Amino acid sequence: MNSISRRIAEELGVREQQVNATVTLLDEGATVPFIARYRKEVTGSLDDSQLRTLEERLRYLRELEDRRGTILNSIEEQGKLTDELRASIEAADTKNRLEDLYLPYKPKRRTKAQIAREAGLEPLADTLYDDPTQDPETVAAGYLNPEAGVEDIKAALDGARYILMERFAEDAELLGALRDFVWQEGQLKVTVVEGKENEGAKFRDYFDHVEPLRKVPSHRALAILRGRNEGILAYSIVMGDAEEDRRQPHPAEQRIAAHWRIRDNGRAADKWLSDVVRWTWRVKLSTQIETDLIAQVREAAETEAINVFAANLKDLLLLAPAGPRPTLGLDPGLRTGVKVAVIDGTGQVVDHGAIFPHAPQNKWDQSIAQMAAWCQKYKIELVAIGNGTASRETEKLVGDLCKRYPELKLARIVVNESGASIYSASEFASRELPDLDVTIRGAVSIARRLQDPLAELVKIEPKSIGVGQYQHDVSQVQLSRSLDAVVEDCVNGVGVDLNTASVPLLTRVSGLNPSIAQNIVDFRNQNGKFTSRKQLLKVSRLGDRTFEQAAGFLRIAGGENPLDRSSVHPEAYGVVEAIAERNGKRVEDILGDSAFLRSLNPQDYVTEQFGLPTIKDIISELEKPGRDPRPEFRFAHFEEGVETLNDLKPGMVLEGSVTNVTNFGAFVDIGVHQDGLVHISALSHTFVKDPREVVKAGDIVKVKVMEVDIPRKRIGLSMRMDDQPGADNKPARGADRNSGRSAGRKPQAGQGAPQGAMAGALAQAMASARKNGR
Repeated sequence: MNSISRRIAEELGVREQQVNATVTLLDEGATVPFIARYRKEVTGSLDDSQLRTLEERLRYLRELEDRRGTILNSIEEQGKLTDELRASIEAADTKNRLEDLYLPYKPKRRTKAQIAREAGLEPLADTLYDDPTQDPETVAAGYLNPEAGVEDIKAALDGARYILMERFAEDAELLGALRDFVWQEGQLKVTVVEGKENEGAKFRDYFDHVEPLRKVPSHRALAILRGRNEGILAYSIVMGDAEEDRRQPHPAEQRIAAHWRIRDNGRAADKWLSDVVRWTWRVKLSTQIETDLIAQVREAAETEAINVFAANLKDLLLLAPAGPRPTLGLDPGLRTGVKVAVIDGTGQVVDHGAIFPHAPQNKWDQSIAQMAAWCQKYKIELVAIGNGTASRETEKLVGDLCKRYPELKLARIVVNESGASIYSASEFASRELPDLDVTIRGAVSIARRLQDPLAELVKIEPKSIGVGQYQHDVSQVQLSRSLDAVVEDCVNGVGVDLNTASVPLLTRVSGLNPSIAQNIVDFRNQNGKFTSRKQLLKVSRLGDRTFEQAAGFLRIAGGENPLDRSSVHPEAYGVVEAIAERNGKRVEDILGDSAFLRSLNPQDYVTEQFGLPTIKDIISELEKPGRDPRPEFRFAHFEEGVETLNDLKPGMVLEGSVTNVTNFGAFVDIGVHQDGLVHISALSHTFVKDPREVVKAGDIVKVKVMEVDIPRKRIGLSMRMDDQPGADNKPARGADRNSGRSAGRKPQAGQGAPQGAMAGALAQAMASARKNGR
């Protein structure tokens, strides 16, 4: 443990004691959100980002230690574990290095080299290697053994060659050096498989592509790997001109020869040994090294893609909620009609139905009349419109509703419906809305997403929400682990209303699991609303340990104790009571009293149990108890008359909402059912290394249309308003113009760019609403 803690401490730049303390808490079952917020004195105030990194590295290094122990035991059982080998294995700091050292001792199927050793040919290999002045054929004549299959000189020399090849190829130091050399100097060469040009048109950018292996960005690596998996692309790692002429020694062969001190000085066995070197590289090592390095590229690409997905998911989950306002949810459709759900301020379904304003039924006026009746009856304030098929047509319908009934003062907002169909058909939706058709459940989800994106999106598997980059091509275990951590951090960062939270939302609270979350809801249904956090201890299977982990993140508005609506942990209520008592006040009087709270000296209230960081957090929370950390609700305004790709013209300036941020740019919903791409080089006039430095999912931005490719459904956008379509617009200094060959590149299949904006778009009715005093 000490070596692991020491290494993590060095990587994070913190003290080893901090790591040890955190590892102890994690091993005891504490969650990262709980440790980050309520155990700052123990960890030395490590933040949630540091804690997540620590948790991930701890998992990797423990797996490394387990593998190290397995390897040591295996070699020791073979009786081949020397002190020197043990020291090398103990010092190995990566899984690759560990496996390289183990390779010569790893149990394997009977190889040609083993067969040759059994035939007595190892002395032949040794003597030719040790003394190259000897003639190979003359020496080999003394090793013929027909009974062992060595019937002639060629068979003897082939056997000796296999022995040396295996010896050369299993040298850990050489393997590491070759891997590093090819990584630094190799280039990834990609070509199209003959005859697949038309079928693989979406991979056209990679039909003839070469770039340094170590510089391939994640999105390009994953696209190339997908193209190869689909049989469209072929790739190889090349090393310059020498790769094109197979008669010339490969640069790697020169390194193998140098490592084993093999030189062609014209001696009798020099050519034979040079051939052994060539065969070692071309038969044994080249494919192995390429496989290892492609795996390294894939792993780095997957890690980057998962990080991008996680960052976008966090931005999406933390979008501003519209709040508890009665909402009409519309799930648009043409032939099948528009499904409607009427949701009250608490998120409950109070009515539902379907309207058929579009072809073939064209019941436009009847649909408006029906919506107006719902809006009047239930005092609707917001209309949430899913961004799928018929979205803009349905938005027009709502616009007409607003014009005919201005007194309703409605605001219409387009909502990203990614994953709504998955929720609708889920087991939880069946339990939550058992009496509603699957299609109506989708409309319910759309409305609730507007009211509270976080509370609704937690009901959907994170990778189905649609803000990722090649999410189906990456490690699903690692992806799920990372996204689950994001959801957990977001839910606990915002806090959960104990009396309204759903089972999926409660499941994400620190310390809770689906079973206990269900027990909480059952208790609430049987006994009425919680009036105190202490009541949680009456919930089945919710013991003291779980209470400790969860209580601070569960809020009760209007409960018996005013502190129950804050993020102050029940274990620290005594601190607040001491502050109030020492200053002659009641607890409820100091809540929100900024002037009083800012006059306090936190050091005066430090105790043996609660240190200065916790006291500062408590005072800060008392100033705005239960404050929602999410931003103010905002929305984009889509341009009237711009509804399809055909309506777009280069030079147009439009407002849109960022739906997805990748490492090569940002996708923006401008209301035409196809997101446009602002390439990284067009995000700003200054150099941008990471697009998230400039934008994040949910941001409202102004963009200029630079290019419209209707056949390929690609839209190129720029956030630099002085860029001119068709002109050679100079990229930001240092921007890589080659990192995306088309400014309008659409994500390939599975890349995960959503088709609309979560924050939605407010069209003309909002302007009307403002005119009417809203």
